Amino acid sequence: MPGITFDTSIFIAYRPAEVPAGFIMSAVVLQELTAGALDKSELQRWDAARHTYEKTGRLLVPTGEDWWLAGKVLNSLLRGLKSKHGGLTPRLPATEKHRIVRDVLIARTARRAGALLVMDNVKDFQMIRRFCPVHMVRGSDYFRRKR
Repeated sequence: MPGITFDTSIFIAYRPAEVPAGFIMSAVVLQELTAGALDKSELQRWDAARHTYEKTGRLLVPTGEDWWLAGKVLNSLLRGLKSKHGGLTPRLPATEKHRIVRDVLIARTARRAGALLVMDNVKDFQMIRRFCPVHMVRGSDYFRRKR
């Protein structure tokens, strides 16, 4: 069974009580969740999770190549280039670059790991997928199947 990873929005919207077998935690998602922690106890929970995922080899950390390829994807989106997976892409405004960079890294590392990416930010990830063909599913579809 291939691995599975969640975008940050999945933890926020669905608050899964447990993660599925084969789950890989994205270091980028962990950073976003830590940044948004509401109190010290939540920070401690994410720190404990980080240690667990690191110890078990299930922390998906961007490599130098992931950063390089994420830069190429962002460049293609900002320039509105043609992709192999969907033709011309609407040009992403430069003001959106900082907002989407973490999603590109999440998609790139999920692709490298061969993991299914569960996400809800469909518009952004469909744009990203034109240049980084990651296997993904909407959170609502994923959790509906799990019932």
